Parts: sequence; structure tokens; C-alpha cells
Amino acid sequence: MLYQAYQAQSDLMTPFRLMAQWASGMLWLQGTEGRPIRRMAAASEVFSRMRLTHSRPPYGIGSVESEGQTCAVTEEVTHRTPFGTLLHFKKVGAPVQPPVMLIAPLSGHFATLLRETARTLLQDHDVYITDWHNARDVSLRHGAYGLDDYIDNVIAFAQAATADSGARTHWVAVCQPCVAALAATAIMAEDDHPAQPQSLTLMAGPVDCRVNPTAVNQLANSKPIEWFDKNLVSHVPLPHAGFMRRVYPGFLQLTAFMSMNPERHQQSFRDLYRHLVDGELDKADTIRTFYDEYLAVNDLPAEFYLETVQKVFQTYDLPRGVLQYRGRTVNTKAIRRTALFTVEGERDDICSVGQTVAAQDLCPSIRPYLKTHHIQTGVGHYGVFSGRKWNQQIYPRVREVIHSSLG
Repeated sequence: MLYQAYQAQSDLMTPFRLMAQWASGMLWLQGTEGRPIRRMAAASEVFSRMRLTHSRPPYGIGSVESEGQTCAVTEEVTHRTPFGTLLHFKKVGAPVQPPVMLIAPLSGHFATLLRETARTLLQDHDVYITDWHNARDVSLRHGAYGLDDYIDNVIAFAQAATADSGARTHWVAVCQPCVAALAATAIMAEDDHPAQPQSLTLMAGPVDCRVNPTAVNQLANSKPIEWFDKNLVSHVPLPHAGFMRRVYPGFLQLTAFMSMNPERHQQSFRDLYRHLVDGELDKADTIRTFYDEYLAVNDLPAEFYLETVQKVFQTYDLPRGVLQYRGRTVNTKAIRRTALFTVEGERDDICSVGQTVAAQDLCPSIRPYLKTHHIQTGVGHYGVFSGRKWNQQIYPRVREVIHSSLG
């Protein structure tokens, strides 16, 4: 009933938010900064924006600077499954560059959360991204979707990107998919798969959550998995295409994230109101852009969510060497031909220092000169893959790893 209650409340508030959006546009007049009419327009806009959306925002990467020239960027579908699409950011007229598959998390937000990551990588690489679909829009006829299916998709996407680009890809996994990416690499290595990655970059991912546990890790261990199934999983209501599919609603994940720092989000909306009243539109646009993305939520298939909570955060199957994939044990010692780079943020309160670098010890068969680790000082979780230090300090290391492992 939780999802049904949310949907009913959302449907009830929609006319009021549309009315507020209309009022904001009607009341917005030039030269009224600080006046009552501007305050009314600003309040109306802030109210209209305090809502969740359930559709992927556009990536909006129209062009990039690459090797001294401006290249137009088009989005092309390379491979599609019911639960995800491999999207290719094709640069028109660009020279041949190393293909990179950016593996996005399936954790309550859309892959557009990595828009800046992709834009930066596009400077020197041919970039593909795993664009996960909203589970509430996937019909029941497509069946369940668990962690094994996610790994299947990563392998299939890598094979498609390799065929499309004509070269083995380099993988960059951000946050939650680091475990699946490492598992997929091990499976492909053991099978001597021709599309196994040339390099694997794991950024701020929960490879071993026994190390330096965070509040997120403690929450995952505070209840048995049956509690998560009973209290956090819901059925998709009408009129959505995934009617009756069991999902972990994205609005619950977002609520959990926002509850970790509610004062910050309250202050952001107060700042938005103040910037609009004072006519500081550049500052207001920065806040608008962030929340347009942050408030776009993506429902997770229940099977995938529950298996991730249990195997990654509760029983630590991968670092314990007992993770199962399609009835076989994932053997990370099989990885030999893939360079490994791990990245962590000093102030990361979601995936703390030590959890990602644990992958280095799980891959003893990779030669030492192919293994690199980097701790970025002064950044939290999102600063690992976006922002100034990502662009100026972390990305050059990622680029170095990729270009030095070509072969």
C-alpha cells in the first residue's frame, strides 16, 4: 500500500504544482526584484519544484572539446534490453579514441547522475554508458531482474561496445556497480571472453563493506533481509506499464539520502527562493539544475535490490570468495589481463576509505604494475566523479590508466 499511497498523494498535488508553475511564469516581471510580486513568483516556483519526477532527464551533451576541436555529440543506441540500454555518445568527426563503458549505478537515480563524468571522459575517449530503465515502466512479462541479470547485462553491453568500436573496452564503474563490474570481469576472464575489459576503474564502490563501515552500511545491517522485503518493497500501481511488478521505490531511496542531511536541502530551497527574489538567476539555475537531477527517481527491481542489500552489505559475498553467479563461484583470482584502478574520496560518508581499494587484494593475479590506487583528499562521495577535483585531479589519473593499458 505504500506505493499506492505515494501515487495518490502525487496525483492529488499535481494540479496545485501545475497551477504554481503557471503563476510563477505569469507573475515574473522584469525590474521587480525584491518586490512582493517577485516574492510571490519565487514562492510559486519553489513550490512547483518540490516534487519528484520519474523520467530520465536528458543528458544534454551537445558537443565537447576533443583534441583541439569542437565535436558534435549524438546519442545512439548500441544495445537494448528490457531493463537497460547501452547508449553511445558518438562524436562526429572525432579521431579514433579508446572506448570506455561507463557503468552507472542502479540505485534510485538515473544514469544522468553521471552526466559530468561522461562529459569529461568524452574529451579523450569514445564513451558508452549503461542507461538503466525505470522498473515501474517494465512490464511483468519481462520477468524478474536480479544481480545475476545485472551482471549479464554488463557482459552483454561490453560485448556490444567491443563489436561497435572494434576494440576491447575500458570500464569505469561508479559506486554501487563496482561489485557487479568486478564480478563480471572475473567471469569473463575465467571464460577467456574476447570482450573482457582492458582496464577496470572502480570509483567509490562498496567492494568490502566490512572495512570502515558507514552509517549506510550500519543501516543495511540493522534489520534482517526479510524486514527489507516486507517493509520497503512495494507493487507498482496503475497506470504504469510495470503494474504489479515488485520494486524498491526510488522515492524511498531518495528519502533515505535526504534524511542524512535534511538541513542542507532545506537551506538549498531557501537559497533558491532568495536568488529568485534578488534576481541572481545564475545562482538560481545552479540549484535548479542540481534538483532537476536529484529529484528524478528510478525504481529498482525488488530482486536486484534485495540481493544487493544481502550479498553486498550483509553477507559480503564477493570479498569472502563465496559470491555465486548462475550457480558458479565468482573467482576474482582469474583476472590477469585487466589493469585495475581504484579511487576513493577522503570524506566519503557513503562508501568510506578502504572499501574500494579492497579490490586490489582480491585480484592477486594482476601484475603489480597494472594495479593503481588513488585517494582524493577533500572530497565526499559525489566529488569522486563530479566537480572540480574530479576534473582536475582524478580524471587525469583515470585517463593515464586507460591510455597506458592500451593493447
